[in-house]
Amino acid sequence: MGIAVIIPTLNAEASLAATLRSVAGAEEIIVIDGGSEDATVRVASAAGARVKVSERGRGQQLRAGAELATQDWLLFLHADTLLAPGWRTHVDALTNETNAAATVGVFRFKLDDVAWQARVLEWLVALRVLLFALPYGDQGLLIHRSLYAALGGFRPLPLMEDVDFVRRIGRRRLKTLASAATTSSRRWREDGWLERSARNVVCLTMFSVGAPIERIVRFYGR
Repeated sequence: MGIAVIIPTLNAEASLAATLRSVAGAEEIIVIDGGSEDATVRVASAAGARVKVSERGRGQQLRAGAELATQDWLLFLHADTLLAPGWRTHVDALTNETNAAATVGVFRFKLDDVAWQARVLEWLVALRVLLFALPYGDQGLLIHRSLYAALGGFRPLPLMEDVDFVRRIGRRRLKTLASAATTSSRRWREDGWLERSARNVVCLTMFSVGAPIERIVRFYGR
C-alpha cells in the first residue's frame, strides 16, 4: 500500500526543497518538470526524487507523473505546499479503511501567513469544500491508482485540471483528512487578498460555463 507523491514543477526552486522534505516518508517521490529555467531539477535530484521533464501544463504534468508511478496510491501535491508532520499517519488510516480504494482524501487548506485575511480565506475554503465538495489542488489529492484510472485521470489542461478532475470524483468519495497542507500565500500577497480571490472565483465561473481554457489562463495570469 505504498504512496507515490507526484509534484508538477515550473521554476519552483524557492519552495521545492521544503515541500520534498515534508513528504520524505513516501515510498516514491516523482517530480514532473515543465521546463524550468532555474535550479528546480537540480533541487529535486539532490533530494532523491525521481525526475522527468514533461510538456508544460499542470494537467499534462500530473498525468505524466501518474503514468510513471509504481505505487498503489497516488498523492498529487503542488510544489509550494507543505504537508504537516504526521501526515502519513492520517494517510495510512485512510488507505487501511474498508473499501479504501473508493475513497479520495484531501488535506485541510492552510496558508503560511499570519494575516487575518489568511484565516478568513482558510475558513471560506473549508466552507466551499463542505457545501460544494470542491477542493482545489493546493489541498493535495490522495487516490488509489485503480480509481484514478477508472475516472480517466487528469486531463491535459494548463489550468483548472483540479476542478475538472474533482467533479468526476464526486462528493460521496471525498474525505477531508485531519491534517493540513500549508500553501504559499505569495500570489495573494502580490495580487492582493481580495483581488486574487475574486480572480479565482471568476476563473471557476468561466470554466463552469465552458469558456475556452486559453482565455481562462490569460485572465488568471493577468
